[in-house]
Amino acid sequence: MHRLFLPAPLSGASVDLSAQACRHVRALRLREGDEVAAFDGEGGQWRARLLPGDRLELLDFDPVERELGRQVELAVGMPANERMDWLVEKATELGARAVAPLMCARGVLRLEGERAQRRLAHWRGVAIAACEQCGRNRVPELREVAGLQAWLRALPAPAGQARCLLAAPRGDAAAARPVARWAAALRPGQPVLALSGPEGGLDEAEIDAALRAGFEPVSLGSRTLRAETAPLALLAALAGLAESDAPPA
Repeated sequence: MHRLFLPAPLSGASVDLSAQACRHVRALRLREGDEVAAFDGEGGQWRARLLPGDRLELLDFDPVERELGRQVELAVGMPANERMDWLVEKATELGARAVAPLMCARGVLRLEGERAQRRLAHWRGVAIAACEQCGRNRVPELREVAGLQAWLRALPAPAGQARCLLAAPRGDAAAARPVARWAAALRPGQPVLALSGPEGGLDEAEIDAALRAGFEPVSLGSRTLRAETAPLALLAALAGLAESDAPPA
C-alpha cells in the first residue's frame, strides 16, 4: 500500500490533501477509490481512500509503530553538497529520532538566516519522503542549524542520556571505547546523543568542549569513515542491538 504524509493532525471522516500529497498521488498515478496509508508524523497510520476533489477518506486507524527501542539523536558537522541529504535520508530509515546540523571549525558548509531555513525545510522534506518509503510513522525532528560550540554550551545536563563522541581525542584511537563495548553497557531504552565531525574532523577546542559536556569517545573501528558514514554506522549498530534485545514475535 502506498503511503502519504499529511502535516495536519488526521481526524474526522475526511481531510484535504496537501499540495505535496497531491503531487505524490499524481506521480504514483493513483486514482479515486485507491487505498493508501496516511500518517501525520505523530505516530500510527490510517487506512484511507482517495476521494474526488483532492480529498482523503479516513477509514480506520492502526497504532503501529516502527521506531527503535531507544531515542537516538545525531548531532553532525554538516557534510557539503548532497551528502547531508543522504545522511538525513538514511538516518531516517535507520530510526534516528532527531538530527542536529552543526557548523564546525573545519566544516565547509556555512548556513545562516534564510538560507539555513531553506535547507532545513529541504531536509525535512527528505525525512518525510524517507518515512513514506520505509514505513516509519514518526518523522524525525530536524534541529535548527547551530555552531558547535554554542550548541554544546546550550545542552542541558545529561540526565541519564548516554553521550558519545565519534572521534578519538587527539587522534589516539586507543583512548576510545569500541562501539560494541560502549553500546553493550547502555541500559534498555536509554536515550543516546551522538556527536560527529565534518569532513575535516573536530578540532582540539571542539573535542575538549565535547568531553567537558559529558561525551565519551567511541571508536567505530580502524578505518577512517566519511563524515556522513560515521553517524550512520553508529545508528546501524544501535538498531541491530535494539533488534536483538526485542522479544520474539
